Amino acid sequence: MIDLRSDTVTKPGDTMRDAAHEADVGDDVYGEDPTVNELEERAADLVGKEAALYVPTGTMGNQIAVREHTERGQEVLADRESHVVKWELGGMAQHAAVQVRMVDGERGVPSADQVEAGYVAEDLHRPGTGLLCLENTHNARGGLAIEPVRIAEAADAARERDVAVHLDGARVFNAATALDVDVTDITQHVDSVMFCLSKGLGAPVGSMLAGDADFVERARRTRKLFGGGMRQVGIIAGPGLQALENVDDLEADHDNARLLAAGLDDVAGLSTPEPETNIVVVDVGGTGLDVESVLERLREHDVLATAFGPTTIRFCTHRDVSREDIERAVEQVAGALV
Repeated sequence: MIDLRSDTVTKPGDTMRDAAHEADVGDDVYGEDPTVNELEERAADLVGKEAALYVPTGTMGNQIAVREHTERGQEVLADRESHVVKWELGGMAQHAAVQVRMVDGERGVPSADQVEAGYVAEDLHRPGTGLLCLENTHNARGGLAIEPVRIAEAADAARERDVAVHLDGARVFNAATALDVDVTDITQHVDSVMFCLSKGLGAPVGSMLAGDADFVERARRTRKLFGGGMRQVGIIAGPGLQALENVDDLEADHDNARLLAAGLDDVAGLSTPEPETNIVVVDVGGTGLDVESVLERLREHDVLATAFGPTTIRFCTHRDVSREDIERAVEQVAGALV
């Protein structure tokens, strides 16, 4: 089975398993797990922030950030297709008691004019805008790698109005790789950033939330509130440290995504634009089949993908699929749709 549903399906290799086995551990709630402490220091340094916090999931990292940057009732500006809006169970309303003002930004990022238009000043009748949430890469819009200048434009417009900026950077290293920039060229423009260890970087568990030291200290308390206070967690932070060594491997995933897209675009009934990173979105409308029927046929031919829209499915390349796997997947998809 060639599993292209997500880059979250990767399995830890021997190096990561060894790192888990050999990790020096302690009680992280007391700040005594040396492996976690090292992971947090290295993660903060990578994205150019003062401090970082290890969290179980990217969703928790995003939700902690929203809660810490806002006050109850405030508005959060976010792209209509962003992960925090579509795929986090309305967590902003449930955890932070905030409202969302959705924006349809070009390539998923609001322009300075859209930030200005969406901004609400606090007064007797309105709670005001408390946060701008950005996303890079942008998952629901096809894994788009958003240029630093676009991030800067939106962030500057928010900061001019004393609005904090959080970046859902679940795959921000994919963005930096695709754009051939240092990740700090992207993250320097935001107040906080979350990135996942368990996607393209290949760790079995975990994400990082980074920002200034005061923000991270407050975030640590909120992590405890959300049930994220963990104990001898070095056993999973060890593989996380190994994941940080895998940043340079992401280009291979992007190459495989382009190879997959080109192959699938030649299959009758499929339309596949060239991907920017490791997410390949395929329109199956030309097959005359609905999405679920296509996915079932693919499964019968040992290829897994996910539904992505009324006529689209998503393939996601990752470190556990090789070029040979991609070539075989194209053949299997073509055979499934004959």
